[in-house]
Parts: sequence; C-alpha cells; structure tokens
Amino acid sequence: MSIKTSSRPPNAKGPTAKASPRSDARFDVANRVFFRLYQTSNLMHRTGTRAVSTHGATTQQWAVMGALARTAYLDDGMSVKELMAFLAVSRQSLTIVLNRLEGLALVERVRVDGDGRVRRIRLTSHGRASWTRMLTDIHAYYAAAIDGLSTADAQLLFTLLDRLLNNLRSLDVPEPTS
Repeated sequence: MSIKTSSRPPNAKGPTAKASPRSDARFDVANRVFFRLYQTSNLMHRTGTRAVSTHGATTQQWAVMGALARTAYLDDGMSVKELMAFLAVSRQSLTIVLNRLEGLALVERVRVDGDGRVRRIRLTSHGRASWTRMLTDIHAYYAAAIDGLSTADAQLLFTLLDRLLNNLRSLDVPEPTS
C-alpha cells in the first residue's frame, strides 16, 4: 500500500515545518494511540472469537454476517465490492471468509436479475437464524467490553474513531499498476 506522505505536517504554516517540541509531543501521543489501537484490535479479535466460538464463528465471520444482517441489506444482500469497502478488507481475505460461510450454508451468492454476471451475497435462512442466536452472545460481549463507559463516553469514542477512520481512508491510495 502506498501512503501519501508530506515533508511537513498538514497543518503547518509556511513553506517548511521544522520539528518542534509540540510536534514531538504530538508524535508521542499518536504513537501511543496507534499502539493502543493495535493492542485493542488484537484483543478484540481474540476475545470476540471466544465470545462467538460456541456458534462456530470467528470475528471475521461475525463481521461479514453482521454487515449482511443490517436491515438495508437483509433481502438483497451486498456485492463483494460493497462488502470489501464496508469492512475495509481485501478481496482475497473476504473471499476466504465468504467461501467458509457459504460452505456452512450461512450465506449464498445470488445472481442479479438482468445481469447474470453480477452476484450479491446475502444471508440464507439458516444464516439469519444463526445470526439471531449469535446476537445474545454479541450483546453480552459488547456490554462487558464497554463496561465502565457511559453512553456519552461510548458515543465520543465512536465519533473519534470514525474521524480517525476517515483520515486513514484518505491515506489508503491504490498502488499504481504497471
């Protein structure tokens, strides 16, 4: 992946920006934030998989099923491209998860009327029932994970993470093909 880089911070004034104590402090905080996100992501994967393991699911499968279980996509499903964008995963990673879910009869690939080449992924009736059963454990997991955070704290965390996600998306430029 290529990352757009600049020789100066985006908020710098003037032709060049030199490192300052403020920028060093900002780097230190950013470094701690990203390390904490890394730790959090690893723990979410491990503890989340444990939370849904009685259903034979992983966090990746949970994420795909959750994306497909949203009301707007429950009937018509989503294209692979839409799922990739929503989950911020590669086609290769998503294909592995979809193949596993399809093998378990939890999702199906359906052709779009009028264009037999286009397929959408949707939960099967078995997938919907499995998702409904998983929700009890997912609710308990969420409650335990955000224990000690008020609703306002959780909303603020979501807002800040959403802002960070948008910043990271702006850095995710496709690599040139040659």
